[in-house]
Amino acid sequence: MNTFSNFMKRNYKIILVVVALSASLFAFTVHSKKLGDPEKDKLLLELLTFVIEKGHYEPKAIDDTFSKGVYKDYLAALDPSKRFFLQSDIEEFSKYETLIDDEIKAKDLTFFDLTYNRLMQRIEESKKYYKDILDKPFDYSTEENFNTDYEKQPFAASLQELKERWRKQIKLSTLSSLTDKLKFQEDKKNGVKSEKPEGLEKKAPLKSKDLLDKKAANETPKTFEQLEKEVRESSIKQLDDYYSFIKDLDREDYFSVFANSIAERFDPHTSYLAATEKEKFDVSMSGKFFGIGARLQKKNDYTEISELISGGPAWREKELEPGDIILKVGQGDQEPIDIVGMKLDEVVKKIKGPKDTEVRLTVKKATDGTTKIIKIVRDEVEIEETYAKSSTVLKDGKLYGVIYLPKFYIDFENKDSRDAAKDIAQEIDRLKKQGVQGIALDLRDNGGGSLRTVVDIAGLFIDQGPVVQVKSAGKSKEVLSDTDNKIQWDGPLVIMINN
Repeated sequence: MNTFSNFMKRNYKIILVVVALSASLFAFTVHSKKLGDPEKDKLLLELLTFVIEKGHYEPKAIDDTFSKGVYKDYLAALDPSKRFFLQSDIEEFSKYETLIDDEIKAKDLTFFDLTYNRLMQRIEESKKYYKDILDKPFDYSTEENFNTDYEKQPFAASLQELKERWRKQIKLSTLSSLTDKLKFQEDKKNGVKSEKPEGLEKKAPLKSKDLLDKKAANETPKTFEQLEKEVRESSIKQLDDYYSFIKDLDREDYFSVFANSIAERFDPHTSYLAATEKEKFDVSMSGKFFGIGARLQKKNDYTEISELISGGPAWREKELEPGDIILKVGQGDQEPIDIVGMKLDEVVKKIKGPKDTEVRLTVKKATDGTTKIIKIVRDEVEIEETYAKSSTVLKDGKLYGVIYLPKFYIDFENKDSRDAAKDIAQEIDRLKKQGVQGIALDLRDNGGGSLRTVVDIAGLFIDQGPVVQVKSAGKSKEVLSDTDNKIQWDGPLVIMINN
């Protein structure tokens, strides 16, 4: 169910920061209030390609070969599971396979407009598929085949074939869930411990075999028909959530996919971030933001509190709880705005705000269903999982320190704020006071980040000298060095990486 969330996710990549680009886009946005304005998109396309061509170390020629690559990547990102487009759509799109380079140079969005409008049409058509399919039980007595290698699978030749493909895919998914539930129920009946399938409520663990036997004896196992119905109802809910997510996507989101298909043809680490994604990137890199400290999720047209961030304003106030539904958002003494049906990103923008300002949330409480107005003063919220953490391990009578670093984080707006290098230095001091005889720096699954911070961290383990050499387009080589002669740790050191 995560097809669209997958292509919207962004890894930590190099961002091209150009003052002229930022200023031009800002000025244009001010005068162009309509969301997804084609003229704005044309300007963005022109500026994006100009910046990459001029700023990239090894720019590629924007020609027919480039066009073919963009065409392939873009369509794969739009419909990777081949659940929306038909073969006739692809045949219509194919005439643009070698024309995208010409359209880029001419600031022409014909190909993007065609694919975007067709995708919206196909998504709308597909909404009725799953409810019809899941309206009645599947026939599991018939043997059927379904190819899950979507890359090798052709696009459906007709709407009827596409609906049949949906039916088989949903049947396969529900069969898998049903099998898990049947196995869990059978294991529970026989006193065998097994992993609880998704969708089953977690209960307190049984403490003895006698209690387990008694519990199993008193419970009436659900029939195949009951479990099958539960699985279909769960599948409908999952697909409802999926389409709720798609509903929140707008033209700007899809244009970002197109822009990234262009940017990533230059290299896998060049990426375009729309304003909302750039803000998320900055929060991810600094590990902090100003707001109330609550994570939100969409439930159909409603915004629900999924989690409170420890130490944040909402957590400290102890009035807001996970499961609460936010109905309205008000700023200070201003009239609150109804947010039911509003895009999640827009809700987040209204709840975030400057430090020491008040936001008023009208919420429906999860506990008793009552409606309540909760006032919260915004503050700086730190996302603890962003930051370095250390622990100790005793092995063969020797104490070792382990420092886990999830990313090379930094606050680009405030150089005096905490960053990965400063925090690593503190963790080393903490471990030294505990008398560790060696340190392991765990960089597994590290998402990347600031190169300057990497240099500063390397400097904690060396006297001074060069760390890395950088070569930019049209410029001479630049050596980034550790310039102080202080060594934070000169004992045994192990660096852990994935490969």
